[in-house]
Amino acid sequence: MRYRTLGSSDLEVSEISLGSWLTYSGGIEAEQTRACTEAAFDAGINFFDTANVYGRGAAETAWGEILSKHPRDSYILATKVFGQMSDDPAEQGLSPDQIAKQIDASLSRLQTDHVDLYQAHRFDASVPIEDTIEALQKVVEQGKARYLGFSEWRPEQIQAAIDIAGPGLFVSSQPQYSMLWQAPEEEVFPLCMANGISQIVWSPLAQGVLTGKYKPGQALPEDSRFANDAMNAFKDRVLQDPILEAVQRLVPVAEGAGLDLPTMALAWVLRRTELASAITGASRPEQVHANAAASGVELSDDLLAAIDDALGDVPVKGQTPAPNAQEGVLHRA
Repeated sequence: MRYRTLGSSDLEVSEISLGSWLTYSGGIEAEQTRACTEAAFDAGINFFDTANVYGRGAAETAWGEILSKHPRDSYILATKVFGQMSDDPAEQGLSPDQIAKQIDASLSRLQTDHVDLYQAHRFDASVPIEDTIEALQKVVEQGKARYLGFSEWRPEQIQAAIDIAGPGLFVSSQPQYSMLWQAPEEEVFPLCMANGISQIVWSPLAQGVLTGKYKPGQALPEDSRFANDAMNAFKDRVLQDPILEAVQRLVPVAEGAGLDLPTMALAWVLRRTELASAITGASRPEQVHANAAASGVELSDDLLAAIDDALGDVPVKGQTPAPNAQEGVLHRA
């Protein structure tokens, strides 16, 4: 496993990290969660990413029980705040009250006195950005988080935060990024790089589409990720025959390089120096080890050209919002 520095922080994170979005929020049994987490340690993964909204606390609770058995300095823990945490629609967002409330709840579930990285899960256009920044800074000042990050902020939102607080406030950005979703390369990557912010990308395998198991014109596998209702926002976007056909064209490209498709897809995102880590999910320990094996895999220029040829015009390259992203920029006080 290789490690990279996370933005302007002193955190050295594994190139492959373990996420807990669908799987550890109730998608698999507790023992499977434990087995996958222990497999991550065995594989050299030291970076674990979750969020308060995953299973409305279930994912944090699961990892709190498991990770608390390991020395706190043996892993880097990240969580997020924004999503709705109860049937009360007011219990969400990035207001100072919500941030103060949710960080304490997250720490309790995670059984720790601090997280290494606390991330704004989405941009909250209903709250003055100055208020959000001040509340997040207070979390750090209180020792409840070491560093701050954000997920799926648009370039103008990132720039607004930098204009207010200066570079150094945030050390990480968490966008969706894969062979099929290249949009962040256009503006987010260069803006963040210029301001000491690393990318920790989610869905580098495009919600499993880049495993090649989804075939054009065929029914979805019953045990697949897209059988989960939480994936409804993504189905129409990625389960299209032109996309699935392009993925099938990638299979022989990977085989010709002596790789399987998921390894090639992970190595493809890791080729970017703007990245610190690629967040992967796993429901079985062998998947954790297979994903970890992508760290250090180098793709030749000829192979990268062959990938581009296979993809054709399929990748999304323009900046468009992810599901649940808010369009507003800021409401200054």
